[in-house]
Amino acid sequence: MRVMIQRRAIAVAVVAGLFGASASAATTITVAAFPALDAAVKAAIPLYKKTHPDVEIKLVSLAYGDHHVAMTTSLATGANLPDVMAIEVGFIGKFSESGGLEDLNKPPYNAGQYKDKFARFTEPQATSASGGLAAIPTDIGPGTLLYRKDLMDKAGITEADLTKSWESYIESGKKLKAATGAYLVASAADIKDIYIRSGLKDGEGIYFDKAGKSVVDSPRFVKAFELAKAAHVAGVDGKIGAWTNEWSEGFKRGQIGTQMMGAWLAGHLSTWLAPNTKGAWRAAQLPNGAFASWGGSFYAIPSKAAHKPEAWEFIKFLTLDKNMQIEAFRKLDAFPALIEAQNDPFIDQPIDFLGGQKARQLWKVAAEKIPAIDVDKYDSIAQEIVNAELEKVLEQNKDIPKALADAKALIERRARRR
Repeated sequence: MRVMIQRRAIAVAVVAGLFGASASAATTITVAAFPALDAAVKAAIPLYKKTHPDVEIKLVSLAYGDHHVAMTTSLATGANLPDVMAIEVGFIGKFSESGGLEDLNKPPYNAGQYKDKFARFTEPQATSASGGLAAIPTDIGPGTLLYRKDLMDKAGITEADLTKSWESYIESGKKLKAATGAYLVASAADIKDIYIRSGLKDGEGIYFDKAGKSVVDSPRFVKAFELAKAAHVAGVDGKIGAWTNEWSEGFKRGQIGTQMMGAWLAGHLSTWLAPNTKGAWRAAQLPNGAFASWGGSFYAIPSKAAHKPEAWEFIKFLTLDKNMQIEAFRKLDAFPALIEAQNDPFIDQPIDFLGGQKARQLWKVAAEKIPAIDVDKYDSIAQEIVNAELEKVLEQNKDIPKALADAKALIERRARRR
C-alpha cells in the first residue's frame, strides 16, 4: 500500500510538473495601445508567433484620449497594468517622469546599445530628468505641408509661394480664398502649433527650458501668436478643430487647401479622412525652412508588469526589426523611427494618393533635420493653457503679450500644485 501511494504521489508530481511547464511556457502578455498604432500591433502578432509560438498576445485598444487617461490611472494605482504600454509623444514627458515605468537603459534591457539605430531626436523625448530611458520609439511624425494642388493651380499659387515664408504662406491663403472659396488652413492654431516646434536647438524644449521654467512668453510664442492672428484676421482659417466631422468634411469637399501636420496624415487622408481626393494632394516641406516633429509613438514596460522579459522581446520585435517597421510603414504610413527602415527602397516608391509623388523622400530629409528637443512632464498642461489663451487672442482680441504672460503664470501655478 505504501509503495502504491508513493508511486501515485510521484505520478501526480510528474503530471503537475508537466502542466506547470506548459502553463509557464504559454505566457500571455497584454499590450495596451490606441488607433491607429493598434493596427501595427495586430499586424505584428501573427509574424511574432512564428518564432515565439508559446507567447500569446492580448491587445487592448482604447481611443487615443481614453487610452492615456487609463494608463495614467493604472500607473498611479498599480492596477490593471499591461505588459507593454503604448505612449504618444504628447504624453511621453509626463509618463517618463511618473516613476512607474522600467528604466530601459538598465539591465537586463541595456537599450542604450540601440541608441544610434533610431532617429536622433527620439530618445531624448523618452529620457527622464534623471537620465532613465522610459520607452523605445516605434514611429515618428516628420512635419509636412500637405496641399491641394488642384486648388492651388486654380488660384495661380505655386509650392514656392506656400513655403517661401510664413508671410507668403498667408498671402497665398488670401489668393486661394478669393479664387476658390477654400480656406488656407482649418484652424489658425495649426500655424501656431508648427511655429512653436520649429527653430529649436538640440536640448531645448517647446514649453520649458532645461531648468523647468516656462518659456511661453518668449519671442517664439509671440511670433507664433502673431502669425495665427494674421491668418485669422485675413479670413483664411476655417475655425475648424482637428479630428472633428467638420474637419473631415472640409477635406472631402475641398474646403481646406492645406494642412500642416505629421507625415502620417497623408495615410489618414487616403484611407478614411478623404479617400475621394486621391491624386489632388501634394506634400512639401514646412514654410520658411522649418523642420519640426509632429506626433510619434513609443512602447514602455510598466515597473509592475507581470511579464517583463516577454514584453521586452515583443517591444524589440516591434521597434528593431526592419521588416516589422516596414510592414507598419506600408499599412499605416507610420514613418519608422528605425533608421535602417528609413533607408529601405520603400522610401523611393511613389504615393498614388499624392499624385505619384515620392513624398517619403521629403519626409526622410525632414526626419534627419528635426532637433532633439527636450520634453517636460507638464507639456500637456502647458499646451492646454496656451491653446486657451490663443483662443482669447483670436476671438476676443486679447493682447498677445498679456495672453502669454497670463499663460505663463497659470502654467507655473498649475505646476506648483502638482
